[in-house]
Amino acid sequence: MDVFISLWLFTDKLQNQEPFPLDKVFDKFCRGICIHGPFFDQVLGYWKASRENPDKILFLKYEDLKEDISCQLKHLAMFLGVPFTEGEEKQGVVEEIAKICSFDKLQGLEVNRKGLFVTGIPNENFFRKGKVGDWSNYLTSAMVERLEKLIQEKLDNSGLTFQLSSTASDV
Repeated sequence: MDVFISLWLFTDKLQNQEPFPLDKVFDKFCRGICIHGPFFDQVLGYWKASRENPDKILFLKYEDLKEDISCQLKHLAMFLGVPFTEGEEKQGVVEEIAKICSFDKLQGLEVNRKGLFVTGIPNENFFRKGKVGDWSNYLTSAMVERLEKLIQEKLDNSGLTFQLSSTASDV
């Protein structure tokens, strides 16, 4: 649910007024009132489309990338029609791409430390820790519980799952 936290930070910086309180933004997110519409409807729409058209739509989850980046890069290359050759794999091309595209590398780029998003929001606001489940550390225990129930309810019987973490400390 790192998307929620990013939306909150984005919304927070978008306004030329006092930041929106997290609890208010969180409530709107849970009720499907977001800048870009109901989050779960959109995600499930893409998920369903990727199941119906696996040759045209690749659905990647951050959790999967963090778990096994090499496997996911090979899958992406295959999807794009340019699979890695045996020689490229032996030469460590996959691992080199993983290193170049790593969270730490991207976070450290000058454009991401000093640049601005098109809305004027500093790019650095879109980077936190790059850890799966870190979103729960930005929410109260009650918020984490509410969000986990909502995720279970919205994604039930869809085949789509997210790695959840109930280790939030009260914020």
